[in-house]
Amino acid sequence: MNTDPLLTVSNFSVVYDVDPPVEAVSDVSFTLNRGEILGLAGESGCGKTSLAYGVQRLLKPPAVIPQGSAIFHDESGTDVDMNALSEEEMRRFRWDKASMVFQGAMSSLNPVTKIGKQLADVFTTHRPGMSRAERTRECGDLLDLVGVGRDRLKSYPHELSGGMRQRVMIAMALALKPQLMIMDEPTTALDVLVQREILQQISELRTQFGFSVVFITHDLPLLLEISDRIAIMLQGEIVELDTAANIYHHAQHEYTRKLLGSFPSLTGERGGFVYGRSDDTVAAGAVTGGATS
Repeated sequence: MNTDPLLTVSNFSVVYDVDPPVEAVSDVSFTLNRGEILGLAGESGCGKTSLAYGVQRLLKPPAVIPQGSAIFHDESGTDVDMNALSEEEMRRFRWDKASMVFQGAMSSLNPVTKIGKQLADVFTTHRPGMSRAERTRECGDLLDLVGVGRDRLKSYPHELSGGMRQRVMIAMALALKPQLMIMDEPTTALDVLVQREILQQISELRTQFGFSVVFITHDLPLLLEISDRIAIMLQGEIVELDTAANIYHHAQHEYTRKLLGSFPSLTGERGGFVYGRSDDTVAAGAVTGGATS
């Protein structure tokens, strides 16, 4: 795994300024390396999405960021302080340097606009010099790349299955070849077969294009299969951060051990999950980022 940093988050906090104030993210620090899949796991309400949205400057009032920094180490050699960018600079930064796959593809896609038009809007906004023919070709190539097919360019979202809509969102996030992709529970509400296909595709695309991924989910066994490292969040803090293999075999924090113990084994009693797979299987999934069988 490449150890060159892509994103450095330091002492980052998010507070919802209500009465009384709610500290959703508390003094979080971590580094994301180039080409790495970093899993972000924890129970609902622990601050995973608030952290991701805060780093991307997507939070709306009453959310405020009282402290912390998010430094993007661009491949050009320039360090970008994302908190210091103006609104216009941040608008240009998003999708170009860092993209996001939002939770719930159906609510993220415009239900009354064709898929091709929604994909083309990314190029219209960020690559205004492209001709209409070039945009159409790029959009078709993207749909082919994620396994939807360019024949769906004129389809509406409701004409696609849940898995296909999620693949469209991944295609949109890949459109400008960003260096960072944040994925907020991208396989939620999908059946296990479609979920596995999408996870395998994310791993293959990561290998092909070399982007880094922050993968947010409450599903720790899923992260064990695809992540290089995993950060465990509890009550707004990262309580443990280690390789997937070490999280699986040598979890240090009591909460991490409880998360692992909450998943039933296919062949044993609840809590037997952590003993259900061999060292080699977990290590292979952690090192390659590929889904295991």
